[in-house]
Amino acid sequence: MSYEVDILFIGHFAVDKLVYKGKEEISSGGSVYYGAIAARRLGLKVAVVTRLHPDDFPRLEELKAEGILVYAHPAPQSSGIENVYYTEDMERRMCRPLGFAGPFSLDELPDLKVRIYLIGPIMAGEVDMPFLEAVAERGPVALDVQGFVRVREGDGLVFRDWPEKRRGLPLVRFLKADAAEAEVLTGFKDVRRAARQLAEWGASEVVLTHSGGVLVYAEGSYYEAPFKPRSMKGRTGRGDTCFATYVAKRFSSPPQEATRFAAALTSLKLEKPGPFRGTPGDVEELLKAWEQERIV
Repeated sequence: MSYEVDILFIGHFAVDKLVYKGKEEISSGGSVYYGAIAARRLGLKVAVVTRLHPDDFPRLEELKAEGILVYAHPAPQSSGIENVYYTEDMERRMCRPLGFAGPFSLDELPDLKVRIYLIGPIMAGEVDMPFLEAVAERGPVALDVQGFVRVREGDGLVFRDWPEKRRGLPLVRFLKADAAEAEVLTGFKDVRRAARQLAEWGASEVVLTHSGGVLVYAEGSYYEAPFKPRSMKGRTGRGDTCFATYVAKRFSSPPQEATRFAAALTSLKLEKPGPFRGTPGDVEELLKAWEQERIV
């Protein structure tokens, strides 16, 4: 079979508001932005399926300029989140939903041959179990679980357990969660225990991000690598970038190498606002420097 795209990203294109040190900035966001550009920068063939308000369609030109195929569907609102950062390292933040572009339907998926479907929702409600099951029948699925556990309640976003996780997780080839989401799902604060539990419930490989780096549980083993950025100016989009990079690298590399590469690329992304704009060579150079310093 000749594949037309390596990764098809499915998720809302976000129009976010970032507030840091009293300054507000409107920014593009979401897995279909940060993740898709990172994968494309690694040389993969990438497509995006998204929903947003037609007034925001011009924001998609940034994806097209990277050579990404874009399938955009109009929605009454664009999804977005206001992120108010409280600390210098941008780890503590308050999130508030600004809009919601509505659920995806199967007829919005293009007729393409796809190696991996990466479902990267911003918040609950974008995809449901029937949609996830239907996509899994078409091919392997990578899933960011925040699309099932980050729930809109009133004017806020809260974490809630995914009631259908035992049904959904066996459908997932690559599962992504952060430490807080993993604790909500499993009850374990310890990321290793949480990752193993998620795998025991059916996810083939589990990718957990946290402030210090990335932990992967794959093929019965743990793999870890640190984030070592020189600054945190590009904190927004960390998880989307890391997950997409890991999935992209797994086409050609074993889990240990994919973990290290994803951590290094994410470290470079963290130093600058916006998506990763570097090259695979930039990542390899950083990995060589890390090896000399015995970081990984």
